Amino acid sequence: MKNYDDIINLPYNKSKRHNWMSMDARAGQFSPFAALTGYSDSVSETGRIVGNRIELDEEEKVILNRKLNIIKSNIKNKPEVMITYFLPDERKEGGEYITVLGNVKKIDDLNIYLELTIGTKILINDILDIDLETKKE
Repeated sequence: MKNYDDIINLPYNKSKRHNWMSMDARAGQFSPFAALTGYSDSVSETGRIVGNRIELDEEEKVILNRKLNIIKSNIKNKPEVMITYFLPDERKEGGEYITVLGNVKKIDDLNIYLELTIGTKILINDILDIDLETKKE
């Protein structure tokens, strides 16, 4: 073990060229850094829960098809509907079901989607339910 008796009581020589560093700035030198950039985000993304798509049975598909036909026959009136549909997640397999209220602008049979007047396009295969009897409160 070394003995520092010869220097322990020497006066501190403050620099004349450099300003005194604040305690916050001194502490900042020793703050942790992220050696693995993006690791925390990756762990959070992996832990994020997404739902699975619900497959409709044949009877439910028939009912949904009838509702779509009713909308088609009244498309010039831009009927108001409440649609629950599956929105696929952009980052991982799965997604979530959301419900939107709006007026139907058109149904595109070729590209198989329904478009609302607010610009939302919903794939027919993603629709879980359509409520035709919406009421404004």
